Amino acid sequence: MKKTTPTKTSSPLKIYCDIFGHNYEMTKKVTSHVKEYTCKCCKRQLTTNGNGKLTELTPKYKEINAILEQIYTRRMMRLKKKTLSSSIY
Repeated sequence: MKKTTPTKTSSPLKIYCDIFGHNYEMTKKVTSHVKEYTCKCCKRQLTTNGNGKLTELTPKYKEINAILEQIYTRRMMRLKKKTLSSSIY
């Protein structure tokens, strides 16, 4: 017996993206080089990978971006604190 998978129904917005292309907007700036994007129509999510190219935002990349954001935020706070303390003297 052959297993059948349910067919996906295409929403009109998904069809729009298939014909005219996606309309991405930046939704999150993880670092100055890494950003997350979402299509305004079909809600497809992408992020930049290690090579700077756009790739699908999978749970693995979500976790990587979250950790990268924490490291980047700590570093920026430390640099800001360091410049403030050095400008006092």
